[in-house]
Amino acid sequence: MSPEILTPVAVMSVMGAALAFLLGVVSKLTYIEVDPREQAVREALPGVNCGACGYPGCDGCAAAIVKGEASVNACVVGGSSVAATVASIMGEEAGSAQRYVACVKCQGSYDHDALLYEYNGVSDCRMMQTMHGGCRACAHGCLGCGTCEKVCEFDAIHIVNGVAVVNEEKCVQCMKCIEICPKHIIELAPYHAVAQVRCSNPEFGKAVSSACSIGCIGCGICTKMAPEEFHMEGKLARPTYHDGFDVEKATLAAGKCPGKCITVNADGDVHAKAKDDAKETETVGA
Repeated sequence: MSPEILTPVAVMSVMGAALAFLLGVVSKLTYIEVDPREQAVREALPGVNCGACGYPGCDGCAAAIVKGEASVNACVVGGSSVAATVASIMGEEAGSAQRYVACVKCQGSYDHDALLYEYNGVSDCRMMQTMHGGCRACAHGCLGCGTCEKVCEFDAIHIVNGVAVVNEEKCVQCMKCIEICPKHIIELAPYHAVAQVRCSNPEFGKAVSSACSIGCIGCGICTKMAPEEFHMEGKLARPTYHDGFDVEKATLAAGKCPGKCITVNADGDVHAKAKDDAKETETVGA
């Protein structure tokens, strides 16, 4: 081989070796030791990267847990089983975290909330919202286009008869439905909550009942009959969550509610309604 070819090849080889050596030195000088527990925690997490924990994916969650910035039960998707595994890795107790699920503060189905006009546009609640606030008589209720259903990756929310219904057993508290709802009627509620006031109309009496036949009219009867179980937030009644919640009082108050907007699981099965809803949503989603 001629010198004209050998010389450049030799020079490039020497330069390559020198650069490889320098890269090796730099990598050792800039190496940041990673806690081996971080990889173990990452492997224990479900890997859905939903962001419900408040960190950028499962990698971010694992790093935060190992650094002590997040609790061992930070992964709401994994639930108690993942929390127990992560706690074992971290040498801690998992504890008992309160589980929360999405709750739609509206029952304005087609049976209760009338249509103002026929909407034939894009099937998106945010788009319908721009059309005079939507086609429903109640300006504060569910629009029923299913935008929340489309963003849910866990099949936990479906439109049933014109209103969104949450399957509590599938909800993982990712909050995507809450963030995208233009009416802001979806909130987090305790999974074990035995009572709900499913209405978001902030108006009084006739303004509510003329728009929907199953809304809170702000009368305050429930707060008078069960002051420890219900309270008023502006013109809307809301349940007061506490360990000593009296189901019997709440049931009596719900029976006297003029708007019939309070749901109470008085039979002792706090998930009875959720299970019924789950069966209905699975039928709709089939």
